[in-house]
Amino acid sequence: MSSSQTNEDAVVYVVDDDDLVRKAVVALISAMGVPCEDFSSAEEFLLGYSGKRPACLITDVRMLGMSGLELQEKLLGLGVSMSVIVLTAFASTPTTVRAMRNGALTLMEKPCNDDELWEAVRRGLANDRENSELEQMRSSLKQQLETLTPKERQVLDFMIVGHANKVIARRLDCSIRTVENHRQKIFHKMNADSLAKLVRIAVTLGIVPNLP
Repeated sequence: MSSSQTNEDAVVYVVDDDDLVRKAVVALISAMGVPCEDFSSAEEFLLGYSGKRPACLITDVRMLGMSGLELQEKLLGLGVSMSVIVLTAFASTPTTVRAMRNGALTLMEKPCNDDELWEAVRRGLANDRENSELEQMRSSLKQQLETLTPKERQVLDFMIVGHANKVIARRLDCSIRTVENHRQKIFHKMNADSLAKLVRIAVTLGIVPNLP
């Protein structure tokens, strides 16, 4: 699949205080048909970051002011997730470990091979697209979950662990008809047409049943 087919709506951010390196990376990414924004410092990037997704950040380890690794950690602290490619002319085991612990897609030594860098960017944008879609889905499902009443939420917990209506009714000290009504409302509010889908939604949201 070509870059034009997959990345027209994506963006690559290049953050490097080395003008020559930054311009070379921007030229490569732009030649591949992907919108690119460059910044000469991490501080400048943080001021100009729009939040657009899918995105891939390419940053250098060593820069004046905030380093690339510190930028990674700052973004994590702000709750911003995107694919990150870290460049360095001074690779070391501690640097690599720190970058990867912060969630970097890869760490590449300068000067980078153009094909390898582009492949990393392509992979980073694809990963971030999937992650962005998953985050949006989770947000939507969470909003649906919040529409459940406390009693419906209790019934949901019993449902996802596989309890039958009569068992739920006994545990909640109510009629089977009441449980059936709650089930219908749960399926409707959660936009689920089967118990299997409801269980998948629960897994996606990380729901841990709280049973009395």
